[in-house]
Amino acid sequence: MLADLAKLIEQDHLAVDAFVKGDPEPLKSLYSQRDDVVIANPFGPPAKGWRKAAETMDRAATNYRDGEVIGFERISEYATMDLGYIIEIERVRSKVGGSDKLVPIALRTTTIFRREEGTWKIVLRHADPIVSPRPAASVVGE
Repeated sequence: MLADLAKLIEQDHLAVDAFVKGDPEPLKSLYSQRDDVVIANPFGPPAKGWRKAAETMDRAATNYRDGEVIGFERISEYATMDLGYIIEIERVRSKVGGSDKLVPIALRTTTIFRREEGTWKIVLRHADPIVSPRPAASVVGE
């Protein structure tokens, strides 16, 4: 992994810690603000474009309180000079919704990074709660 990209990934992990405390700003600061940025989180459909992505992150952060990162399990990574990705299992615990109980949360995440004007930015983050095998029926839509 390229050293400057590894630094951004470290910042991303710290920003996730703030996010599960209800603060989306550190994470938002790492994102591209171009029209092709995408965020797909467990709370709704994918949002494309900076305005929609920022609104989605703001809304998602309101679901968390008093959280903390437990750890990140790197599944895969790859980088060129201008594009990179990581696939991880992200483990946190947080108070979710109206609950006052800290609960463990595990998300399968894919994050794509792009160098923009010499600086690495997140251009896609997909996160879902699928971290263990599921039956075939689980993919059938509503």
